[in-house]
Amino acid sequence: MSGRSHRPAPDGAGQPLDADAGQPFDADTVRAVCRHMNADHADDSLLICRTLGGCPDATRARATGLDADGMDFAVAVDGIEVPVRIPFAGRISERAEIRREVVRMYEQACDALGLPSRSAERNSRSRPGLK
Repeated sequence: MSGRSHRPAPDGAGQPLDADAGQPFDADTVRAVCRHMNADHADDSLLICRTLGGCPDATRARATGLDADGMDFAVAVDGIEVPVRIPFAGRISERAEIRREVVRMYEQACDALGLPSRSAERNSRSRPGLK
């Protein structure tokens, strides 16, 4: 969990207060990434928060913000929403790196649970003889 304060963006996405102090992502980028994660990857976010976020009993996870160092979520545990911060493997500075980090977190979460990731399934289907 993070001690960093966030101010809510109009659609519920968080924006780090220190965004102007060396943070590479503007509010529009943060909102777009959170919107995409929440609309298209809610199950992945939940998996990430259950494993990497230390919330194994979470029933829902919603991306709320990000900065160069990590991604923030609001996670429902026992009906109470709690903030969870998942750090990136290293500091990032470009939008394309966000996707790579989220995929890395997802694959790490799958590994932790012994589940195949979609990328592993996709790779096995693309190679003849592998299923």
